[in-house]
Amino acid sequence: MKKNVFKNWSSALVLGGSVWAVVPAQAEEVVLNVVTAGAQNMLDYVTDYLGPKFEESHPGVKVRAVSTGAGSAGSQAIYEKLSAQKDQDSWDIDVAVVHQLKAGELVEEGLLARYKDEISTGKLATRDSSVNALGADVSGYVIPMFHSQTAIAYNPLLVKDAPSSYDELEAWAGEHPGQFGYNGIKNGMSGVSFVTGWIYNFAPEGEKIIAGYDAGTAQTWEPALARLKQFNENVTFTPGNAGTLDMLGRGEIAMGPVWVDMFYQWRDEGKLDPNTKLKLIGPGMPGQPMYYVVPKKAAHGDLAREFIELATSPTVQAEGIVSRFSWYPGIDAEHVKDDLDASVWNKLFVDVTPEDLATKGKAFPVAKHLDEIREAYEAQVSN
Repeated sequence: MKKNVFKNWSSALVLGGSVWAVVPAQAEEVVLNVVTAGAQNMLDYVTDYLGPKFEESHPGVKVRAVSTGAGSAGSQAIYEKLSAQKDQDSWDIDVAVVHQLKAGELVEEGLLARYKDEISTGKLATRDSSVNALGADVSGYVIPMFHSQTAIAYNPLLVKDAPSSYDELEAWAGEHPGQFGYNGIKNGMSGVSFVTGWIYNFAPEGEKIIAGYDAGTAQTWEPALARLKQFNENVTFTPGNAGTLDMLGRGEIAMGPVWVDMFYQWRDEGKLDPNTKLKLIGPGMPGQPMYYVVPKKAAHGDLAREFIELATSPTVQAEGIVSRFSWYPGIDAEHVKDDLDASVWNKLFVDVTPEDLATKGKAFPVAKHLDEIREAYEAQVSN
C-alpha cells in the first residue's frame, strides 16, 4: 500500500470479505476517513448525520465513511488494517469506531493515539468504560460513541412490584414459575449479560473479574452456578434477544433481560404493550460501548480529534445518539438532558435513571473470565 492522505488517488482494499473502495478526491479537498465496525445503522449515522454536520463546520473537508461489518469481525478488520500499516509514516484511517474487546488490543499494541484529555468533551465521559475495556487499561485512548445497556423488561399489568435486585428476582421467579424468561447463554448477549450479573451478585467478590484475570477465580463460582441451576427450574427459555421480546409481547412471559435500544424499538413499533417498563436491577447488569479511537499515525490526527469532539458534544449525543437510536450516550447522561425534549428524556431516562447507569451499568468482565462464564454455564448449569 502506498503512503497516502486520500488525495488524488484511488484504490480498493479487501476487508472482512468485502471491498473497501476509496474514490479520488478533488485536489483542494481534505478527506477525513472514518471507518466503523458495527451494523448498517452505524455507517448510516456517520454518512447521513454526523459527517454532513462536521463538513458544515469545516469547509473544504469531506468525511468519507466506510463499514467493515457487524460484530467482532468488523473490529478485527480495522485491527488488521492498522497493524499492516504499522511501519508506515502515515496511516489512512483517521477515526475508527471499534468494539470494546478490540480496543484493549489496539492500545496494547501501540496502534492508537491518546486524545481524550486533549478535547473539551473528554471530561464529560467518566464511566468505568472510558478507562477499562474488559480488563485492559484504555484511559486516554477512547471515548464511547454510545453505550448499549441491558435491563429487565416487565409488563406492569402482570408484575405489580418489580424486583429491584437479583436476590428479589430469584425469590419472585420462585413464586411465579415460568414467568421469567431468558435465552441462557446462546443466541444473544442479553442472556450472557444476565448470567454475568448473576455472577457479580452471588459469587464471592463477584465484580473483581471486571478489573483483571485470576486463574483461580472460576472455582469460586460453583455455589452461585448451583443456585442459578435451581433458578432455571422456574424459568422459560427464549430463543434469543428478539425471542425474549417477542414472548414478552405475546404475554408468554412477564419479565426478562433485554437490550434497552431493542426494547424501545419494539415498543415504538407496537410489538410490546405500551405500558411495558424497564428496571436495571442491583447490583447491576453489564452493557457495552462502541469506542471512538484515533490511530497513532492518522494522516489527519488534528481533524480526527475535532470530529470526535463534535461527535461527543452534548448536542450531538442528545440528537444523534439518544433521540435517533435510543442508545444511551457515550458521555455521562446528565450532560445531554438540557438538549433533549422532555418526552425523549422521560422515555429513556425515567425507568433507568442516569444514577442507575452510573451505579448499576456494569462492564463485562475481562475476556478470559467471560469465556469461563460461558464454559461454566454449559458444564454446571445446562447439564
